[in-house]
Amino acid sequence: MLIDVGEFAKAFATLFVIMDPFASIPIFLKVARGREVRGATQAVLIAAIVLFAFLFFGHALLKAFHITLSSFKVAGGLTLGTLGVELVLGMEVAEEEVRHGHPALTLIGTPMLTGPGVITMTVVLTKESGALVTACAALCSLALSWLLLAISGLLSRVMGRNAVEITSRVMGLLVTATAVEMVVSGLRGMLGV
Repeated sequence: MLIDVGEFAKAFATLFVIMDPFASIPIFLKVARGREVRGATQAVLIAAIVLFAFLFFGHALLKAFHITLSSFKVAGGLTLGTLGVELVLGMEVAEEEVRHGHPALTLIGTPMLTGPGVITMTVVLTKESGALVTACAALCSLALSWLLLAISGLLSRVMGRNAVEITSRVMGLLVTATAVEMVVSGLRGMLGV
């Protein structure tokens, strides 16, 4: 078999949890204004370009800057932990950027869907699970994120804003736990434990 199902499932779950499209829904609905499918396509396309750039060139970039994977894990874990805490506490940093005139759909594509956490995890997964597994997991995560954004109006009406926010906060807790694992793994690698 070309792809290890266990590795794929782990990579998919990790990337999807870090992408957390539920966190993007409130802002996305404000800027999509009834054009959810078109907006979802634009945001996910931007997210995909950034993600696959790091999937294919991330290791070369680390090598060029003489950064070890262990150091990258620690730095990425700390960044990811900050994002996780923001999600758990319901902070809306991205909303401030929308109010100050940043292109909103670009903002949802990156850094909300493909932000520092996804970039870090893409580089780590490519090294640990291989490019094929990571690419397949990334495509599935992006496709599911697109679907959730495309039907976000319906989701918001059916689930209600509170349910969407609660889901995002639970995902934030999982993101924070993933960040702790990354920092611990990076420190072990640096210390040779």
